Amino acid sequence: MTALLEVEGLAKHFAVRRGSFGLVSGHVRAVDGVDFHLAAGETLAIVGESGCGKSTVGRLVLRLIEPSAGRVRFEGEDLLPLSDSAMRARRRRMQLIFQDPYASLNPRMTVGAMLGEPLMLHGLAAKEGERRARVGELLTLVGLRPDHARHYPHEFSGGQRQRLAIARALAVEPKLIVADEPVSALDVSIQAQVINLMRALQQRFGLAYIFISHDLAVVKHIADRIAVMYLGKIVETATTDELFRNPRHPYTRALLAAVPLPDPTAQRERRLLEGDIPSALSPPGGCRFHTRCPFVRDACRRDEPQLADDGTAHATACPYWPEFPPAVQRGAGNDKDEDRVRLERLQAAFVSEQREAS
Repeated sequence: MTALLEVEGLAKHFAVRRGSFGLVSGHVRAVDGVDFHLAAGETLAIVGESGCGKSTVGRLVLRLIEPSAGRVRFEGEDLLPLSDSAMRARRRRMQLIFQDPYASLNPRMTVGAMLGEPLMLHGLAAKEGERRARVGELLTLVGLRPDHARHYPHEFSGGQRQRLAIARALAVEPKLIVADEPVSALDVSIQAQVINLMRALQQRFGLAYIFISHDLAVVKHIADRIAVMYLGKIVETATTDELFRNPRHPYTRALLAAVPLPDPTAQRERRLLEGDIPSALSPPGGCRFHTRCPFVRDACRRDEPQLADDGTAHATACPYWPEFPPAVQRGAGNDKDEDRVRLERLQAAFVSEQREAS
């Protein structure tokens, strides 16, 4: 399958300046050597705790911030050497959906003006009548009414505002959308509506998504593949089904342990992570996860593991994973009641949305 997006060795190190003269005293390694690819029409989820660098990766791909190193190839073209003006033209094919739709929408502009602006900027609808018709089409696509074009963002609910953000991203006919925590601020039932909308639009227009999230329960419903990040590095990648069925890296296992199992006869290890994420200003030597890993060995403190694919498209940055006990076993379930209720609500919302759509 031909890659729409190829990322190699991507890194971003932010300088830390101190003192009256602003001397550089160190660098925060927010992203420190990331590799992945994305095919047209595919969804890659990037997951991890806050501060792991996943949102920075999304902005680096779009060159909203400049990488310190690495390569980003989109539709076969290396984006990093491009001038600002050339990059603006390419960005029509690459759009971003933010976590907070209210903060990303101009409160002084009507919906019609907000959606019409990128159409004028990229010369997609020069005449006012053409823009008005296109705005109506975009609103209909995301489940809103054409007459909503006369309203302002504050007149909409959170879920409706996120639909407006999706419509704005679609306005310039992109091939790639980076969605940065697009449903984390929404209620469970609204999350399902937005996710199902994104899936429907993906099928209709062949969109590729980079879906950034900390919530694996949500990611399971939209992602084809998942990349797990920890402290600036990807520690595991696999298809969604494979990752949930057979998590290998200790960090992935810990993240999945917090997701309730819908099967009441299943039992998952309940290993809670101890301690906080180390500082990206001075990451630990060897494996960056060794300070919190329940399976740590002496070699983990000394040697930095590489992300290695075993030939099944499941790559893990831990050479000792075959020696770990299974992460999921059959037996009596022990998930927290409130977690199980949340998962059941989410799944029920997805089923309900899918029935209505059909």
